[in-house]
Amino acid sequence: MNWLQITHETAYTYGGPVYFGPHRLVLRPREGHDVRVEEMALEIEPAASLGWSRDVFGNSVAHVVFSEPSEILRIRNRVLLHFALPFPVRIAAPSISYPVQYSPLESSVAAAYQATTFPHDVFAVQTWVRGIAAAAEGADAESVVALVNRKVHETIGYNRREAKGVQTPAETLQEGTGSCRDMATLLLEALRQLGFPTRFASGYLDCSASEAGRASTHAWAEVYFPEVGWLGFDPTTGLATSAKHVVVGVSNHPRGVMPVSGSFFGEPEMYVGMQVTVSTERFSERPVAPIKMPAALSPSGVPARAGQTG
Repeated sequence: MNWLQITHETAYTYGGPVYFGPHRLVLRPREGHDVRVEEMALEIEPAASLGWSRDVFGNSVAHVVFSEPSEILRIRNRVLLHFALPFPVRIAAPSISYPVQYSPLESSVAAAYQATTFPHDVFAVQTWVRGIAAAAEGADAESVVALVNRKVHETIGYNRREAKGVQTPAETLQEGTGSCRDMATLLLEALRQLGFPTRFASGYLDCSASEAGRASTHAWAEVYFPEVGWLGFDPTTGLATSAKHVVVGVSNHPRGVMPVSGSFFGEPEMYVGMQVTVSTERFSERPVAPIKMPAALSPSGVPARAGQTG
């Protein structure tokens, strides 16, 4: 089935009308030889003006400016994707030895994805990942990455945290639990300590939870290999990514691909809660009628940083 409909709704509620600052939305899936956006409907409440741009990472970014106050901020996005059939097979390439050597043309760009974004956590991450890499001595580069990905999956228990932001890699190692974005951040930093150019990827996972209409957004990491390109690894599953992973945004830092980010003007206690729901449905051919929208979401009472909506 090579058609996928995704419905993603985010709702913030407040104890009374508040004004909203400009918002940044990363909600449009990335397109390429393997997938294209056939339809997209973005609905925003309250009334707002909308503009689009591409950021330095090539992500499609919507810029929203609101024109009136409201007790609710609701962002509902529906997108219909068409996947190439059969799903593209990656190019044949020789085994890449570890440590990886990058050409002068690629090395300057790769360096931006090799640099840590959590400098205070470097020692903790190095201590943890070096033992794993030592156990993989003599393995090719892709096998080393796959091993570290599995180790994150085996070491960190999944916890669907609703709190804003990510744990630092050291916090995730100390706690032994984390959300998909926490696990992706740990994998990101661990692979960078081994010299791999790695970026944070945010999007959707077409799975049983999304089919039931009770999923959220998903996160994983992508690693660059010479002659092969960017390959995804999902520490939540412990496996490489597949056609079920839909990339919306990529960045050298988790903060760069937040689906919704912005601010509101009002007392912190005005904030009531946030609810996010993602649902998916696959089709063998293009659907004629749009999928029914989910029922209106109720506030969850999950706390967020005062003055922030993302």
